[in-house]
Amino acid sequence: MNNYEMLNEIKTKQPVIHHMTNWVTIFNCAQAVKSIGASPVMAHALEEAAEMTSISSSLVLNIGTLTKELIEGMLISTKTANEKKIPIVFDACGAGASSLRNSSCLKLITERKIDIVKGNASEIASIAGYDVITKGVDSSDVEHSLSDIALNLSNKLSSVVVITGKSDYVAANGKVAVIDNGTELMGRVVGTGCIAASMIGCFAAVNRSDLFTASVAALSVWGIAGEKASAKSGGAGSFLLNIFDILSSLSEEDIIKNKKITFI
Repeated sequence: MNNYEMLNEIKTKQPVIHHMTNWVTIFNCAQAVKSIGASPVMAHALEEAAEMTSISSSLVLNIGTLTKELIEGMLISTKTANEKKIPIVFDACGAGASSLRNSSCLKLITERKIDIVKGNASEIASIAGYDVITKGVDSSDVEHSLSDIALNLSNKLSSVVVITGKSDYVAANGKVAVIDNGTELMGRVVGTGCIAASMIGCFAAVNRSDLFTASVAALSVWGIAGEKASAKSGGAGSFLLNIFDILSSLSEEDIIKNKKITFI
């Protein structure tokens, strides 16, 4: 399937995307998923974690507002997802910023099969074992090739690895794609990275057999929506309102004409 065909599949099938995610950005993630045509559910209770995951088409995890109970819930949900072969997207928000985050990331990626690991440059570099420090949940400079970091970690985990930033990198099975869609304004809005993980969850839900292609498509479509929203926005507040509208009305021409994807 091409990018637009996947988008149509999302609108047609309305897959349930289960989130155990960041309380700061939870509404925006839910609204973005709803705008693109999928069905968001934000269930964190330990008592329903397995049951809610079992009826979902993908599972999106985000440790932005991390607690020990959240990790316990994630381990329950990921066990069910692994058993039912439901794709898991893990946003390693703030990896490298604290020992709790580092140990939580390690626990998830070693005890469970995580299909897609996503983060900014310093978060992914930290998980990959590089000596970096993340500034809270914002990226710090990484003095290494991002494509190499993504590819090496992908090989180590046998997972798709996504690095988001000015350019997005997606690595899997010895391949790296670079997506240059998006605008500077997206980096000034809280939660655009969290929403990117939700978008990947939507596309993974309808293309389980090719999660590399699903991740590339999700980031390109999200970036194109960001470009169109930025063009008509005066700042961060209007951007969020505009991007929800645009996500629900992207055309095939928008996606084909504006995609900026290269393979290296």
